[in-house]
Amino acid sequence: MKFFVDTAETKDIRELASTGLIDGVTTNPSLIVKSGRDFKEVIAEICEITDGPVSAEVTALETTQMLAEAKELLKIANNIAIKVPLTIDGLKTCKALTDEGHMVNVTLCFSANQALLAAKAGATFISPFIGRLDDLNIDGMELIEDIRTIYDNYGFETEILAASIRNANHVKECALAGADVATIPPAVIKGLANHALTDKGIEAFMKDWATTGQSIL
Repeated sequence: MKFFVDTAETKDIRELASTGLIDGVTTNPSLIVKSGRDFKEVIAEICEITDGPVSAEVTALETTQMLAEAKELLKIANNIAIKVPLTIDGLKTCKALTDEGHMVNVTLCFSANQALLAAKAGATFISPFIGRLDDLNIDGMELIEDIRTIYDNYGFETEILAASIRNANHVKECALAGADVATIPPAVIKGLANHALTDKGIEAFMKDWATTGQSIL
């Protein structure tokens, strides 16, 4: 499963990119607001950090305007994936852009039927929002499983990009359910490396090493 980092904070992206764990980045208007920086400037810097897909979201709601914004965003870098909402206008935009060979991330997916429409429109990625469904006491992971089954049934190439990831269990469950990608906040990615027994083992090893009085360097 590929990891995208879900943030507009370039410092966090650089740090995680140095680990080799990051395959791309997703952003949205809310994340850009949190960064406090110019939208295009942030996207351009992110595209320099990673060669993977960088999702940049349009803000228009009508197809003609979405396409105009998309063309402006595509000028920033070759690894831009245009993010559009899962609406009829968004799907029209998706079809037009994919026909031109551009990557498209269809976002705000909350049902298997929506995911089916996105795949038929040629989406590169479909972004089902796990955490937001869980907030409504709906099993977000069941949606991932349903989409996986439908896509496999018909050979759709659209990648399932699990979004609204809240914790380490979400990451594991998405991997088990067959998501192609998970877009994850930086803190959650870092937390995947943590385990109490790992810490305990390191502590024991260091204590034993200290008793030898030796040094590798």
